Amino acid sequence: MDENEVNFQDLDDMKRRLKEMEDEATALREMQAKVEKEMGSVQDPAAAATSQANREEVDSRSIFVGNVDYSCTPEEVQQHFQSCGTVNRVIIRSDKYGQPKGYAYVEFLEVEAVQEALLLNESELRGRQLKVTAKRTNIPRMKPYRPRRSNPFMRPRDPYMAPHFFAPYGYGYASSCHSPS
Repeated sequence: MDENEVNFQDLDDMKRRLKEMEDEATALREMQAKVEKEMGSVQDPAAAATSQANREEVDSRSIFVGNVDYSCTPEEVQQHFQSCGTVNRVIIRSDKYGQPKGYAYVEFLEVEAVQEALLLNESELRGRQLKVTAKRTNIPRMKPYRPRRSNPFMRPRDPYMAPHFFAPYGYGYASSCHSPS
């Protein structure tokens, strides 16, 4: 067997492996498309309406608790609101680094417990006065309109004022716009 025959065998092996990899990639793309199609079908309008109704029902049994101490645990928050009704779960929100944001959500099993919990507004937990309100339901992509605030450091631009032209290479103003005095 000479060297050329060995190279052709290696080349044939590489072509065969490349063909296998391409077939595998095609199969993966088909599987991905199938999964995306199934996931997309879950988001039909009827399911979205059911999901929104379920979210509103859960939010009607939940409260927002602000000014929660950063070292407070969900168990402590649960114990604080246990007298209002059966606590289903406590969520203390945290940032992307895992540090608590200082507020929590408490979900009860009964809707009546929310009214009892609202009476604990301005109560103290770990020396901090809590702010307790009923949880509101967010509607996706429906932010309230807020006009842009003006920047106090920006001066209004005079539309008739010519813009400054700077000389090339950063040597001050161009002589056509500004003459030295």
